[in-house]
Amino acid sequence: MQQRKIYSNRVWVENRLQPATITFTDTIEVIEFNKAVDAQDYGNAVIMPGVIDAHVHINEPGRAEWEGFETATQAAAAGGSTSIIDMPLNASPVTTTLDAFNEKLEASKGKMNVNVGFYAGLIPGNTNRLEALIDAGVIGVKCFLTHSGIDEFPNVTEKDLDEAMPIIAKHNIPLLAHCELYDTEIDCDFDNNPTSYQHYLASRPKKWENDAIDLMIRMCRKHHCPVHIVHVASAEALSMIEAAKKEGLPITAETCTQYIFFNAETIPDANCIYKCAPPIRERSNNEQLKQAFVTGVLDFITTDHSPAPPNIKEMESGNLKKAWGGIAGIQFLLTGSWTSLKDTMTLEQFIPLLTSNPARFIKAGKKGEIKIGNDADMVIWNPDEIVLVKEEDIFFRYKISPYIAQDLNGKVLKTIVNGSTVYHNKSIENKNKGQWLLQK
Repeated sequence: MQQRKIYSNRVWVENRLQPATITFTDTIEVIEFNKAVDAQDYGNAVIMPGVIDAHVHINEPGRAEWEGFETATQAAAAGGSTSIIDMPLNASPVTTTLDAFNEKLEASKGKMNVNVGFYAGLIPGNTNRLEALIDAGVIGVKCFLTHSGIDEFPNVTEKDLDEAMPIIAKHNIPLLAHCELYDTEIDCDFDNNPTSYQHYLASRPKKWENDAIDLMIRMCRKHHCPVHIVHVASAEALSMIEAAKKEGLPITAETCTQYIFFNAETIPDANCIYKCAPPIRERSNNEQLKQAFVTGVLDFITTDHSPAPPNIKEMESGNLKKAWGGIAGIQFLLTGSWTSLKDTMTLEQFIPLLTSNPARFIKAGKKGEIKIGNDADMVIWNPDEIVLVKEEDIFFRYKISPYIAQDLNGKVLKTIVNGSTVYHNKSIENKNKGQWLLQK
C-alpha cells in the first residue's frame, strides 16, 4: 500500500488537538508535530480517529430488504464512522447460535465498507450455545428485558440471567441489556390515541427503565459480570449508574444521538420516524443525559440504527402503536452528536465519546487513537461548518430519518478505513475496505 501523509492544525493525538503530520499506509507509521513538506494540508479541519458506533442493527441476512451491510456501511463511512458493531436481532436467523453467526459472517463478505464486529444474542434456552459464539469472536452478548419487537428474539428473565451471567463473566465480555421492565398495563389510553406522540411516551414510562437498570445492577453485583446499559433514556436512572460505578461494579452505559438531539415537546403527532424504544423523552430529561457525558456517568454515544421500510414504519397512517420502533441514524453519529453537545462540552471532551471510549469497550486495541502502529482509521471533518441534511445525501437504504432537513454542525470531508479513502466528496471511492472485528 502506498504511503500517504496528511497534515492539519487540529489533529487529535496524545489526547489533544495540535498541529501534526500523519504518515500512514494501512497503519499509522510516523507522527510529526509539524507540517511535512509533502503532506496534504487540511488547514483547520479536524483529523481524528475514525468514529466507532458500537450499537447498530443491519438486518442481514434475512431482512436485507430493511437494510444490508452494503448500504449500512456506506452510510457509516459517509458519517465518519470506520467501525460498527452489529446487534444479533433483526437479522433472520437471529444471532443466537453458531450456525446463525456463520450465516451472518457469510452475508457480510464483500460488503464491508467499514470494519464490522458482532454481538451474540441471549434468549431463554440458549445459554449452552454462548461459549461457542464467544469462541467464534463475538464482542459481547445482548439481551432484552422486555419484548424485543420480533418474536424470535424473546426477552430473558432473572432466571435466564442467573444461568448466563457466570459464563459471560468467565470470558470477561459485556452483557448488553435493553432495559425496560414491563410491570403493569399503563393507563394512558394509547389504544384510542395511536397517532399521539405524548400518548406513546406515556405508554413506556421512565419507571420501566429505572426498574430494569436496577435489576441489571443487582445482577452485575451478584455475578460480577460486565454489564452495559444500552440507550439510556431515563435521566432518573443516572444516579443508580453513577453509584454502581463508584461501588466498583463493572458497569458501562451509553445513550444515542436521538436522545440528546430531539425532545418530546417538539415531536409532531402521526410521524413515526421519531418512534424508538425507550422513547425520546422531555427536554429537561435529555439535558441531564448530556451532562452525564461531562461527569462520565455515560461512557459513549451510539446510534442504535434500526431502519425499516416505509410500510413497516407506518409512514402513511402515522400509527405509532403499530409502527416499527427504530431510528435510522447511522450516518449522523458524529455530526448529530456534536450538534447536540457543542454547547455542553468542548470538542476535546467530545472526541473520546466516539473514539477511545467505545474502542476500549469493544477491546479494539488498535482503534480509537492516532498512534504509531495503530490501524489507519481516520475521519477528516470540519466541526464549524453547518450542513443541511438532504435526502439525496443519505446512503442508508430508506431515506426515512428524523435527521432529514436538520441543520447539523459538522461536515465530513474524508473517511479513511485501514489506510484507504472510502468516503470523499459525497461519494464512496473505495469499496469493501473494512475488516471483521472478531475477538478471538
